[in-house]
Amino acid sequence: MLTKLMPQDEALCREEFIRDEVSYNLIHLIAGSPQRIGLKSPDGRMIYVQSPRGNAWLWISRDVAMDRRQLLLRQLVSELGEAALPGVTGEPGVAEQFASCYAEERHGAYRHQMTMESYHAPAVKSPLGVEGRIRRAAKEDTQQVARFLVGFSEDAYGVRANAASQVETAERLIQQGGLYVWMAGSHTVSMANIAHRSPRHGRINAVYTPKEERKKGYASALVADLGSNLLQEGLVPMLYADQANPDSNRLYQHIGFTRCGTISDLKFVHNG
Repeated sequence: MLTKLMPQDEALCREEFIRDEVSYNLIHLIAGSPQRIGLKSPDGRMIYVQSPRGNAWLWISRDVAMDRRQLLLRQLVSELGEAALPGVTGEPGVAEQFASCYAEERHGAYRHQMTMESYHAPAVKSPLGVEGRIRRAAKEDTQQVARFLVGFSEDAYGVRANAASQVETAERLIQQGGLYVWMAGSHTVSMANIAHRSPRHGRINAVYTPKEERKKGYASALVADLGSNLLQEGLVPMLYADQANPDSNRLYQHIGFTRCGTISDLKFVHNG
């Protein structure tokens, strides 16, 4: 039988999970959120979390043998009952094995959505000679941030949107206080967000520079500054990058981020 995963659960403090937690950083966030589903194996070597509308995140210790892993996954699928999952995210082998088990049980199918590289930066190398300065985003930046979110949505997910549809998200990000912009003179030329702080890491996301301002070092300088701020707080900066975007992967590596593991995002195709 699986047991409930609690916020700040002891399973999240075990060495087996900690050595993989850069790749699985979102488990910390989801585990502490209301209305989430959280399950673990009695020995804490499998962790499953899902927010109400998001992908499930699934971690299994790399030390668990394949036959034991298959047994745990079948128990998990049984425990989930009739829940219709949008998808699953995890280390490619684990995600694929769960997706196959789940789709077989539901007579459905699944498809690959994205492969992400996880990165962390125990030390940050700030680029030299970049024009401009960092500034925390403020209320007057709402419309500009909304336009940046349109570009980010198209670049990251291939989803077209309009600025009006992104205003609410822009307001929320600004109000949360983690969104920063890079100013070149009087122009706002890049943005990045500190999305979440877990016990040992600070996660950066929503990194975006419009096409006409790229190749000038703005995003590198902005992310490096945010990374330095997190290190001063005693947290290691981390982020995810789409494996299919070599430019962003090179950018992060250039300022000191190193790969910590690959994560697959799979989506389920439900019949009916």
